[in-house]
Amino acid sequence: MAIIETEAPLHEAHRDNHTHRDVNGGWLRPAVFGAMDGLVSNLALMTGVAGGAASQQTVVLSGLAGLAAGAFSMAAGEYTSVASQRELVEAELDVERRELRKHPADEEAELAALYEARGVEPDLAREVARQLSRDPEQALEIHAREELGIDPGDLPSPTVAAVSSFGSFALGALLPVLPFLLGAGALWPAVLLALAGLFLCGAVVAKVTARSWWYSGLRQLALGGAAAGVTYVLGSLFGTAVG
Repeated sequence: MAIIETEAPLHEAHRDNHTHRDVNGGWLRPAVFGAMDGLVSNLALMTGVAGGAASQQTVVLSGLAGLAAGAFSMAAGEYTSVASQRELVEAELDVERRELRKHPADEEAELAALYEARGVEPDLAREVARQLSRDPEQALEIHAREELGIDPGDLPSPTVAAVSSFGSFALGALLPVLPFLLGAGALWPAVLLALAGLFLCGAVVAKVTARSWWYSGLRQLALGGAAAGVTYVLGSLFGTAVG
């Protein structure tokens, strides 16, 4: 009796070390960067107003206004951007769908030529293209992936993008305001909390990069701190000039 050899199992070291980071970032990247945007912009706004010797009430009001304005602006911009991108992709998919319906043989030959260009033998490329083209929806998905670099079944949602941008920005922008809402009477608790949030966001970003968590955290802390320092100085200068 002939013994049929089965495919050799993956080597344990290869299996354990062959996982990759989410290079597209998934939900993590836009959420973290949205929070950092809210943190930096609102911290800079509030320190700039405080630098101009404004009252505590004015500083808090500017922080709340910055939170609301920034969150709605981010949500509207993200919705419009993603919706426009999705509409463009859907228009291109309609073009491809019509071509598959009107000229199926040409589209099949085009797919075979693509595989040939990647090193597949001509006869095998034509056979693969023929089999893949039997299902119109599968053919559309393959052409979209190969020619447009997109997945028709995984198009971004404008609503999800808008809501996530609004939430992440608002959460980040809330941190500098929170100490005042809890009764703080000075700016420094807000600055410390915001800088701690920036370090945390930077550390979380390390999940989708090759950098260490402390390097990413310190880098974001330095950038956010620099932005707050510059706006405070500008607020002091302009406040003195206006006064």
